[in-house]
Amino acid sequence: MTRWTDTALIFVAAVALSWLGWMLIDRLLLRLIAQRSDFWRPLLARSRGPVQLALIIAALSIATRIAPLTVEETATLRHVLLLCFIACMTLVARTALQIWVALHLRRFRIDVEDNLLARKHVTQSRILQQVGSLLIVAVGISAALMSFDSVRQYGVSLLASAGAAGLVVGLALQPVLRNLFAGIQLAITQPIRIDDAVIVEGEWGNVEEIGGTYVVIRIWDKRRLIVPLSYFMDQPFQNWTRADATLIGVVMLYVDYAVSIPDLRLEAERIVRASPLWDRDVFALQVTDFRETVTEVRILASARNAGRAFDLRCEIREHLLAYLQTDQPHAMPRHRGSIQMDDRPDRSAGLADKGIIEVKG
Repeated sequence: MTRWTDTALIFVAAVALSWLGWMLIDRLLLRLIAQRSDFWRPLLARSRGPVQLALIIAALSIATRIAPLTVEETATLRHVLLLCFIACMTLVARTALQIWVALHLRRFRIDVEDNLLARKHVTQSRILQQVGSLLIVAVGISAALMSFDSVRQYGVSLLASAGAAGLVVGLALQPVLRNLFAGIQLAITQPIRIDDAVIVEGEWGNVEEIGGTYVVIRIWDKRRLIVPLSYFMDQPFQNWTRADATLIGVVMLYVDYAVSIPDLRLEAERIVRASPLWDRDVFALQVTDFRETVTEVRILASARNAGRAFDLRCEIREHLLAYLQTDQPHAMPRHRGSIQMDDRPDRSAGLADKGIIEVKG
């Protein structure tokens, strides 16, 4: 009973000394460092608990050398403390990575009109942060497992032999590893970025989130399309904001051959120039095709981004429809036919008696 009492007292004293040491470090050295750095201040605020626990673990590890414990008890306790220390360091490393990324992204804003550079850095940083967090956790788990002699020997023999078990694990983890490497490649090459306007599987939307293994596309009607990362490495897709957010909107009109193209061009130009959605760059009205009964007219007008281009196209359609109805009603699409009376008396007389006129067209 005396041995356990002495052990408890030694451990309590070690915890108290570690607490006093933390108070001294927090008030003197670390506060002086934190005042000069935007990195250390939030790191200390968010990792205060893990750092305190790490100091307690270090003090208890020293106490196990002094406490009257057996060799087996000392080894078991020191092993448990080692596992706790690895967990604390893993948590602190992940917190430091998150703070560093947040400080780096603080200089970039994606809620402005010209956000191409910001989206590039945000996408790259978020993907690398997720990959880095995964690697930190993997290293922490590996360090914890390697502290067990049996697991360490099994892992060494498994890597050395590269036998069937390794192949099975590799095949089982193939989708995860594929998406992991796709995330690294995506962070470097950046075929997509946060808030990019893309067309995936026939759906138009914006890249809302890039996870470790998937991408969330916010569809224009507020649906969410979940796509694996490897999709953007293997499948073709449209990115409307890859190098520039500016887009050229296309409006197709089908009007009668009697339309006055010069007047229609003047009216379309007036509509586009009066719209605040136009970026004052591209405008054109061209006759692009002749159909059997209508003339195909194409109108081009540019806008700063995909959303404004869509709204500009709708505005052009609405105003041109009103213009055609009021100023050029003869230009509305219509079908023509000819009425021809049969010269044969018996047939025309019979049809006339029945009130029927034969139409050919």
